[in-house]
Amino acid sequence: MSTAEPVRRHPQLDDFPVIVRVPVHWGEMDAYGHVNNAVFFRYFETARIAYFERCGLIESWDRDKVGAILHSTSCRFRRPLYYPDTVLIGARVTSVEDDRFEMAYRLVSQQQGEVAAEGTGIIVSFDYRAKTKVSLPQHVRTQIAALERRASEAPSRD
Repeated sequence: MSTAEPVRRHPQLDDFPVIVRVPVHWGEMDAYGHVNNAVFFRYFETARIAYFERCGLIESWDRDKVGAILHSTSCRFRRPLYYPDTVLIGARVTSVEDDRFEMAYRLVSQQQGEVAAEGTGIIVSFDYRAKTKVSLPQHVRTQIAALERRASEAPSRD
């Protein structure tokens, strides 16, 4: 069972079609008393996998062994996180090409009510049997478009 829970819209995450809630664990803090920077990438991964589940990439892997491989990722740290807290992590796709797409992530501290980090990731469609990149499956491309369209059409909160 995943520790991430899907959540509804949040004002700082209005543009993100997939949002997960993850508790900050005591063991994630480092010697400086805040959550270690490497943990932020794990938080992004949790949201990324939730997005993959929603857009059909997990199903594609199960059926055809065509899935995702992370090409690169980055993080802009904005605020330190501390235990106890819960973070909301939003994931969205910002661009799609033939064999890849770019994702954006935003991490919001519920304790602080502020954005703690923002990041990006480039995900490549990969055939794990042939061990080569391939075109993004059409059903995945269609689901990404539908997810992003619903997020952009959702009413904004004031």
